[in-house]
Amino acid sequence: MRRLRLILLWRVLVWSAVLLLALWAYGWIRQRPQDLPWTDLDLGQPVGLFTGRKLAALTGDSARCQALLDRAGIAYVAMKPGGAAQCAYADAVRLQAERGTIALVPDAVAPSCPVVAALKLWEWQVVQPAALRLYGQPVRTIRHLGSYSCRRLYGRSQGNYSEHATADAIDIAAFILKDGRQVSVREDWVGKGRDAAFLRMVRDGACGLFSTVLSPDYNAAHRDHFHLDQAERGATGWRACR
Repeated sequence: MRRLRLILLWRVLVWSAVLLLALWAYGWIRQRPQDLPWTDLDLGQPVGLFTGRKLAALTGDSARCQALLDRAGIAYVAMKPGGAAQCAYADAVRLQAERGTIALVPDAVAPSCPVVAALKLWEWQVVQPAALRLYGQPVRTIRHLGSYSCRRLYGRSQGNYSEHATADAIDIAAFILKDGRQVSVREDWVGKGRDAAFLRMVRDGACGLFSTVLSPDYNAAHRDHFHLDQAERGATGWRACR
């Protein structure tokens, strides 16, 4: 029995070493450090295999997260801590309007820093490329339904609290293109046209950046928005994309 355990342990160690070596080789050969789990997150790099987990790992580390925003040249205002008990938050930031970037409307929204970091990567690497590909023009504005809300999941009176309760989530309702055209989750999700294709492209792209992405495919409660959150479990545990 002891010999069998040693053999099994040896196999686990060998396969672990092989996996780590393969990951290192993949990142080195392709010159993509973002594909390696131990490299530092850089918001200026394309999305990699571990980008989503690295973003989720920023939860609760406002100093490191804000340093990343600073290095990426993102204009923001750090908000004072607020809330209490299960609804306390300490790392909310409000994006400032910048020429050439997507504006969030209403503009007073202040999600947690990890959500904002993921939103900017989503804008740069997913939303704008999809808009230029399908419409030949960029997105000017994203309409949302809010971020911070002290409540439990789906408004229940008992059970776990929503990621909205700590500002670790935002609900996205529509995209306004440069020419003023609106692409709405509620109105345009169903169908096979260009608008539906765009919404699915940006939903799928969000899945590599957020711990949880919920769309109308999930349930009726999300028929009019995408729920995007940066739950801590996304750093090491399971991720949800529906």
